[in-house]
Amino acid sequence: MKYEGLTKSEVKKRIDSGKVNYDTTTPSKSIKQILLENTVTLFNFINIVLGVAIVLVGSYKNLLFLGVVICNTLISSIQEIRAKKMVDKLSVISSSKASVIRNGKKEKIHINDIVVDDIILYELGNQVVVDSVILEGTCEADESFITGESKMIIKKKGDMLLSGSFIVSGNVTSKVVHVGLDNYTSIISRDAKKIKKDISSEIMRSLKKIVKYVSIALVPIGVLLLLRQFSIDDNTTQNAVTTVVAALIAMIPEGLILLVSTVLAISVLKLSKYNVLVQDLYAVETLARVDTLCLDKTGTLTEGKMEVKEIIPVNDNKISEIDEILNLVAASSSDNNSTINAIKEKFNMGTNIKYIDKIPFSSDRKYSGVILKDKSYIIGAPEFVLKNHYKKYKEIIEEGSLNNRVLALIETDVVKNYEIKGKIKVLGFIFIRDKIRKTAYDTIKYFKENDVDLKIISGDSKETVSSIASRLDINIKGTIDASLISKDMDVNKIVEENTIFGRVKPEQKKLFISALKRNGHVVAMTGDGVNDVLALKEADCGVAMNSGADAARNISEIVLLDSNFDSMPKIVMEGRRTINNVERSATLFLSKTIYASLLALLFLFINYAYPFIPIQMTLINSLTIGIPAFILALEPNKSRIKGKFLVNVISKAIPSGITTVVNILLLVLLASLLKLPTEQTSTCAVIITAYTALLLIYRISKPLNFLRTSLLVLLTSIFVLAFIIPAGREIFSLKILSVNSLLVLIPLMYLSTRLFKILSTMIGYVIDKKKKWFM
Repeated sequence: MKYEGLTKSEVKKRIDSGKVNYDTTTPSKSIKQILLENTVTLFNFINIVLGVAIVLVGSYKNLLFLGVVICNTLISSIQEIRAKKMVDKLSVISSSKASVIRNGKKEKIHINDIVVDDIILYELGNQVVVDSVILEGTCEADESFITGESKMIIKKKGDMLLSGSFIVSGNVTSKVVHVGLDNYTSIISRDAKKIKKDISSEIMRSLKKIVKYVSIALVPIGVLLLLRQFSIDDNTTQNAVTTVVAALIAMIPEGLILLVSTVLAISVLKLSKYNVLVQDLYAVETLARVDTLCLDKTGTLTEGKMEVKEIIPVNDNKISEIDEILNLVAASSSDNNSTINAIKEKFNMGTNIKYIDKIPFSSDRKYSGVILKDKSYIIGAPEFVLKNHYKKYKEIIEEGSLNNRVLALIETDVVKNYEIKGKIKVLGFIFIRDKIRKTAYDTIKYFKENDVDLKIISGDSKETVSSIASRLDINIKGTIDASLISKDMDVNKIVEENTIFGRVKPEQKKLFISALKRNGHVVAMTGDGVNDVLALKEADCGVAMNSGADAARNISEIVLLDSNFDSMPKIVMEGRRTINNVERSATLFLSKTIYASLLALLFLFINYAYPFIPIQMTLINSLTIGIPAFILALEPNKSRIKGKFLVNVISKAIPSGITTVVNILLLVLLASLLKLPTEQTSTCAVIITAYTALLLIYRISKPLNFLRTSLLVLLTSIFVLAFIIPAGREIFSLKILSVNSLLVLIPLMYLSTRLFKILSTMIGYVIDKKKKWFM
């Protein structure tokens, strides 16, 4: 039946009356949201309160720390806004389009231009974007995203297609009945319309824990420390307030979370240059941690454009007879996949044979066909269509599968609900071949060299997949035909022992991903078809080809806009650079938080003025945290990610933090005994703290290269100049050291060097021991 669809004036009338679709899912953060999230934070509020306290006591030069806070916020906001704009631009390229009929012509429109009563066409792989009633055709819909059950539901004329489902076989013409908030998925999720809080990031989970505990401790420690400082003899109000502010500033890991967001945003910008759309900011981190990569063969390792190579008739059938049947199959099929397209290209003569129905291809059934009055022709995977006849033709199938996809062509007398129920007659076999992507060799080599375990999960036979894996030099531990896996078999063991999985159904792909995750792996899945959707959703990181199904793109965290698999190493390398460098930078921030928190607690019981003021902490923070953290965070780094983020960071931060605490305690003790002036003690405290921090920078920078060496020299030089130049001493309240002060400082610097090394060795030994216990 020919449909005219809506006219231009009818579309306009519906738009004017508000009957037009719009995206009810939460978009990427707005610029306003980014600015609010980066400025309206607990730590910024605390910093403002501390700044007001400094103003009230008239120590204005100690307000410099607020300048650092403002700079951090500005840099982070600018980078996030740049990343947002780039992601929004790329999202337009990747966004789903709808095929509609208007004015009697088929056209592609954006899903937000759909109106009520539009005639919309759905085919294999399409996501149902609006509630629609089927006018013509038959399809199978997967409503698992709505119901949670992955059962395929046959939909015919008069049935409703619910938004959020996707077409797994067949194609239909339908009429739009609901748009926007009236759609089924909008109604059931209206109470959950919030931006998803990312919990997939180990880094952010770890940092938020630290921030939570520091936030809880900050106020009571601040109040008690202020009271303690007031109780010290000869300690002025101004000095008491400024020193307490210095202690609290040091406790706050200001800029750390902003740094992580900034670095991730920069990664998103970098990847966009390689036509990679990152739909989840933390997907870059996840993919970098991946130790198992599951690949769908077609369209990933291969080009996805197939061609018929050979027809093998059996049982005295003639080539001409098989050609006629394949012309019928090609002419009747409305499927759009690489296999049927290869048959359509080869057998394009049309047919005069009348048929009453057709069987659309399904990844679950693994066959399609055409139904005549007295018989049906079925073409599909031999394991699924030959039934008990498979053994008879096993030799032909296995030999053909070495370099081809093998299809069996059969005739049967009974088909019910698309299922083969009658007797079958084997007519012949069709060999179809796909080309391996030229770039696949280097990409596979990269993952092998970086200890990423590769699994190929495909709907093809294990022999076909194994042949391609061998040509790509993939190490094959084992192969298995997924159609032979029973419910009582140990799937957790199967996924570990095998590399090649053939004849896999969509729900089995999901099952294998789940098993790998249960076994402790971080799993990525690449795919492009509707049969990959469940697995892409289940994986820690789903990577979809832009040329693939709508549903696959929409559910994945990363979309390769040029559908080029060789972008994968670039994403992994960018993720490794990000995580490794953030780990180093976080070590600097947390070292300060550790020693500042311990000192704040200890000075509640020490009858001595806290030895730092805010301007001095600004100097220490800028030279030993701010500048090196930013530079190290953007440096190239391809090292493999090892261990847990929080364990790695704290294990490197503790030696420096403890060393600083011991130094300050000894300094205060010796200063009391030698009766050093407060200014001399404070200057010694700044020097020994900065020196210990430089030891930490040296440790996390190893092995040294030109950039890291230059960074250490630069930081040391700036600090020395701040001490030597009179203006520097004036600004940062530093003094030329007396002989007594030098006699205290030099042994402490030696002690700092030795203690830092001893603690680093001890903690490293403990961590190594624990690793062996858990292995």
